Amino acid sequence: MKKGGMILGLFIAVIAVFVFVNKLHYPSLPIADTSAKEAIDILKESESKLAEIAVEGDSIWYITSSENQGISIADENIKQMISSNGWEFKERDGAGLFFEKDGRILIATTQMWTGNYVLVKIPGNFKKS
Repeated sequence: MKKGGMILGLFIAVIAVFVFVNKLHYPSLPIADTSAKEAIDILKESESKLAEIAVEGDSIWYITSSENQGISIADENIKQMISSNGWEFKERDGAGLFFEKDGRILIATTQMWTGNYVLVKIPGNFKKS
């Protein structure tokens, strides 16, 4: 009886560890000083579909959910945010979304981070006139 209980307990512990690791393990971010958990928490707490997670040099990193619909829903979130700052979307080429304003070009670079999240790197001057 003790042996069966011990095997059952060990089996439950292995399953719990497997679920815990799979739910909480995300690939590392290409951003220094920000953890995956922090980035996801920032997005979940945000009222926006796109949440700022870090500033690196002249660029701002954002995270958005792909909502199991792939990069297209993330692209729409990015276009909406950047367009609200006066930029006009021109085209998508590879991982880049190209915008234009007053003869200037802005490139927002996307990176599928997991199946559920997309990272976006945008030059920080997009908010200025």
